[in-house]
Amino acid sequence: MEQLYTRWGRSLDPEHVLPEYPRPLLQRQSYINLNGYWEYAVTGKFRRPRSFDGRILVPFSPESILSGVGRQLQPDEYLWYRTMLSLQADKLQAGFRLLLHFGAVDQACRVYINGREVTRHTGGYLPFSADITEYCRKPLHTLPNNSVGSREPDGSKHCPVAVPSSKNSSPEHTVCPELLLAVRDLSDTSYHARGKQKLRRGGMFYTAQSGIWQTVWMEYVPEHYVEEVLTAPDLKHRTVQITVRSSTDLPVTVQVKRPALYQDEKETTINAQKAAQEIIAGADGRANQAITLSLPVIRPWTCDTPYLYYVTVTMGEDTVESYFALRDFTLIPDQNGIPRICLNGQEQFQNGVLDQGYWPDGLYTAPADAAYIFDITEMKKMGFTMLRKHIKIEPQRWYYHCDRLGMIVWQDMVNGGSSYKHWFVTYAATLFSRKKLWIPDNCLQLLSRVHREGRMEFIREMKATIRLLKGHPSIAMWVLFNEGWGQFHAGRITQIARKCDPSRLIDQASGWFDQNGGDLQSIHHYFFQMKFAPESRRATVLSEFGGYSMRVPGHSACDRLYGYGIFKDTAGLRKAFRERMRKVQEQIPQGMCASVYTQLSDVEEEVNGIFTYDREINKIAQS
Repeated sequence: MEQLYTRWGRSLDPEHVLPEYPRPLLQRQSYINLNGYWEYAVTGKFRRPRSFDGRILVPFSPESILSGVGRQLQPDEYLWYRTMLSLQADKLQAGFRLLLHFGAVDQACRVYINGREVTRHTGGYLPFSADITEYCRKPLHTLPNNSVGSREPDGSKHCPVAVPSSKNSSPEHTVCPELLLAVRDLSDTSYHARGKQKLRRGGMFYTAQSGIWQTVWMEYVPEHYVEEVLTAPDLKHRTVQITVRSSTDLPVTVQVKRPALYQDEKETTINAQKAAQEIIAGADGRANQAITLSLPVIRPWTCDTPYLYYVTVTMGEDTVESYFALRDFTLIPDQNGIPRICLNGQEQFQNGVLDQGYWPDGLYTAPADAAYIFDITEMKKMGFTMLRKHIKIEPQRWYYHCDRLGMIVWQDMVNGGSSYKHWFVTYAATLFSRKKLWIPDNCLQLLSRVHREGRMEFIREMKATIRLLKGHPSIAMWVLFNEGWGQFHAGRITQIARKCDPSRLIDQASGWFDQNGGDLQSIHHYFFQMKFAPESRRATVLSEFGGYSMRVPGHSACDRLYGYGIFKDTAGLRKAFRERMRKVQEQIPQGMCASVYTQLSDVEEEVNGIFTYDREINKIAQS
């Protein structure tokens, strides 16, 4: 495979890797970014290495070229990270708490400070945190170099890890504890969530990756601090309900600022201009109790005018910034009784594109915040109003840019399950779908869901995904299953998702294995003449189509080509694309409510992107 770089990867500064505040929905004035060079090692046993193999650029996975490693971690190997923290001793002694945050670590890991286990986490797509205050105050803990735990990182028993015995020689005003991670990634050899990752990549599946792939960071907080800000906007009643989560029920003050537009393509953070906005509503209350505010200024969120209301929350010595928007995504019957997707009560055809979120130099990790903005704004320029984030959870920076730039998001849950039986879930299912044959999803063996632990894990992670992302106004849809990959009991899963978030629409089963639930009749169409009959209860959407492929020499990673209709020149590709989009538009009066073109960019062998993999050439745009 030929190594490609994006413009952002070529200009990457290792001293300033993804420096933006990683959590826009709960932002403080300061934080400590830990991205940069760490030590790494790979071992065949779960044992702290005697020496490290070299440096890795966090947060890029070792499989990516930007990490500086370029090595595939295998399921029977362990990946170790090590760095020394530089902490302010006066803050630790003054009663501040120090929180350590990981955006995502694939797949299971244990975290150690000075040789003591701080936390463990399984699930490669969700963030986790730990209060490391007490671990940093205590002296270095030393164990024999051959100390081995009784279980791997995804086990459940205590696992001691050896650390160096050298004394701390830092100045008195700083503390320098050791941060150590042990990571294991079973990838597609187990039932854990994995998305499009595959150890033997090819076709529609891509290079597997492991380890840290989102920002690692720390922040000092007061003894009692804001843990979460939950907003429930209500456009109909012109109100917002705000709940401040904390470990104690302290008094809180909430202030809502005048809604504004921040669509500057170069913007990367909440700036002083937002902080200076006029306060239009405010109230006092207590943490862990809902506070309802009436909004005297109403500016609904739309794709053209994505107004955001910024919020300041103060609790004791802690102050945080958040935001929300006023908008509703609903199904409303048109004059012919056909259900239509509506934004703020107005029918809206959601013209979307499939977004895999892969980069040739960073794989799962975008090389810069500006790269997110590029993808979003370029799709908007082409007339797309929606991105379907395909079986991947992005860092929250990506959703923030969709929020403020006015791009609707359909968010897929990340698929898991044991090895897929493609003869059944791909080839046979395509024919079944063509013939309108209904297939129940309780055949767990055929759908790779025989492991009860894997099914329970999917439910837990689905709940956590909704909890994590439900504050982002751009998200209109939760997509629970895709083409039967690890699907099971979709009716029950839909009920659980609806309870977690009753405010959004649900695509229960995108593609095949429709169980007649959720809010959509969700069709994938690549090979056959498109036929559908609108329903009286669910909206009809073309949730995948197109996939027209063309390889561009010098901008394609692989010699092999995968796609759905192959073209040798841009003229033929553009003509086919325009014709396909015209046919979709013709289906709107018959009941089509949304479409999702495959896809935003090429990914490895799958060269059916609008853009090349390196984001240098738009293959569809007119020259």
